[in-house]
Amino acid sequence: MTRDKAQKQATRARMAKTGERYTAARRHVVKPRDEVRVELLGQTDENLRANTGKGWREWLRILDSWGAGERKHGETAGHLMEEYGVPGWWAQAITIGYERSRGLRAKYQTLAGTFQVSTSKTFPIGVGTLFKAFAEGRQRNRWLEPGTLSVRKSLKHKSIRFDYRDGASRVVVWFDPKGRNKTTVTVQHEKLPDAGSVEEMRAMWKEHLKRLAKELRP
Repeated sequence: MTRDKAQKQATRARMAKTGERYTAARRHVVKPRDEVRVELLGQTDENLRANTGKGWREWLRILDSWGAGERKHGETAGHLMEEYGVPGWWAQAITIGYERSRGLRAKYQTLAGTFQVSTSKTFPIGVGTLFKAFAEGRQRNRWLEPGTLSVRKSLKHKSIRFDYRDGASRVVVWFDPKGRNKTTVTVQHEKLPDAGSVEEMRAMWKEHLKRLAKELRP
């Protein structure tokens, strides 16, 4: 029997005995691990230490000792800010990393329980041209199926918020000029229903950004 299968069986056994939900029962079965998986935690250990004074192993130990596994997200972030003086953004990053490492939150999962994914691409064109390719319906329809996006709000040459198809999910696009003829665009797809949607949407947006690059090619 593999370790993961054994842990799942032990978790279900505890659920039957205590009436706890899967996540709560799993916290008692799976011992916290002190390993650092950067792809899961989000921030590198070096970057975290430079901005908070401690690395991931130290923060994980501190939060385990405090009982963060039984606390709400806001309580943990607040504890880091109040007791350790961690700046707000970094307190959120540490809390999210902790929740992911302890199986309390899946990768790409937000506080609301939905998922989001982003992808970026740099284009050899000015921000004005790239912004129009997203903001103007006629231009957008040349590289994206008509009806895919509906503009909700835009900030010229900076960002655009869209409804995606039926409005169940949202898309936010940011524009970052790198010079007169170079711009990076980041597409973030929010309010996805499950983890399975993440890679599907990532692949879709990468493909459409490639199409846009061909459309804008001189």
